[in-house]
Amino acid sequence: MMENSVLESGAVPQTFVGIDVSKAKLDVCCLPGGEHRQFGNDPDDRAKLLEWLSSKPGCLLVVESSGGYERELVYAAQDAHLEIALVNPRQVRDFAKGIGELAKTDRIDAGVLALFALHVQPRPLAKVPAKQRELESLVARRRQLVELHTAEQNRLGQVSEKFVLKSLRKVLSTIERELKSVEKRILDLLESHDDWRRKIEVLESTSGVGPVTGAALVAELPELGHLNRQAIAALVGVAPYPDESGTMRGKRRIWGGRARLRTTLYMAALSARRCNPTIREFAHRLRKLGKPFKLIMVACMRKLLVILNSMLKTNTLWKDMTKATTAGTT
Repeated sequence: MMENSVLESGAVPQTFVGIDVSKAKLDVCCLPGGEHRQFGNDPDDRAKLLEWLSSKPGCLLVVESSGGYERELVYAAQDAHLEIALVNPRQVRDFAKGIGELAKTDRIDAGVLALFALHVQPRPLAKVPAKQRELESLVARRRQLVELHTAEQNRLGQVSEKFVLKSLRKVLSTIERELKSVEKRILDLLESHDDWRRKIEVLESTSGVGPVTGAALVAELPELGHLNRQAIAALVGVAPYPDESGTMRGKRRIWGGRARLRTTLYMAALSARRCNPTIREFAHRLRKLGKPFKLIMVACMRKLLVILNSMLKTNTLWKDMTKATTAGTT
């Protein structure tokens, strides 16, 4: 078992709470004691759950990422000054197999999460400010609208009936209006925040990083500029992990991380390969070594991310960073 972690409040956790989240309900298990309860996943029942947990000493709550159904619980727990950690479902499932728990029900899952909280003690999430929550939701909404627009645009080329074509164009027009509205709100929100405005300025000074990538990084990777290069790459999921045993040397692979953000970073790296001299030369060097396209792209994503992390850490624009690098090599 790992050493006891310290909560952000400074207290050592004493009560370990696993919460299995679904659309309609929350299954809860508390350790020590193994008490199980069930609540609805609605504002009133979430308030009852948090009131009950607030009476327990040093709570560490653990929930899995559940497609967004956990988001309101996380925010409510943070507003109630309770420490809550969000963990990868695969990691918890592997833990369950490791302790011999092969059965899977909501009640069992809550118990496994409580044991995971007790033995692993994952780091609680930092509290997300209200504006950060709104920005994150807006960026996610923009992504959804883009996906809807792409799907309808693809259907447009598959039909010839006039009525269906008219319907598709009408829906596309509505999506485009909503997309403009969401993008305007994102820009207004970024402009209203001095720190975000400067971050966007720094990020967009890099060739290959546009407004969409900048907004996504600010919204979904607030840690950017605060971690070292290894930690930020692992957090996003572009850090290769070795696969070795004895004399066997398997391929290094990326694992985990923030999948939605990787998609955004992939498009930025694709653009940077064409218009950013540093990334272009890096990709060219890997290509000359015979590296496959997928490996080159992941390496470019990681290099771009590390550069952006360093720029935000030092509050340096791209042109100033490249000047400093050039000066240091002369």
